[in-house]
Amino acid sequence: MSLLTDQQITERLGASEWQRAGDEIVRDCKFNDFVEALAFVNRVAQAAEDANHHPDILLHGYNQVRLTLTNHSAGGLTEADFALAGEIDALA
Repeated sequence: MSLLTDQQITERLGASEWQRAGDEIVRDCKFNDFVEALAFVNRVAQAAEDANHHPDILLHGYNQVRLTLTNHSAGGLTEADFALAGEIDALA
């Protein structure tokens, strides 16, 4: 899968809740409690497994989740990252 250009990345980010951090995109989510945060993590895990594309997931502060996407094998951001980001947005 080919890397996206800076312009393509900017266009795909648009007004989304994802932010660029170098060769990654990052989204922070806050939930009412630990159980909601963990349920979200489990939904993301299933979507990631189905896509065979796995984000870094950090559950912290009992109700906050940070997701980080990049394509390690390609060495940066690809369409796969934004496809999974869209699926995650639908789960949030």
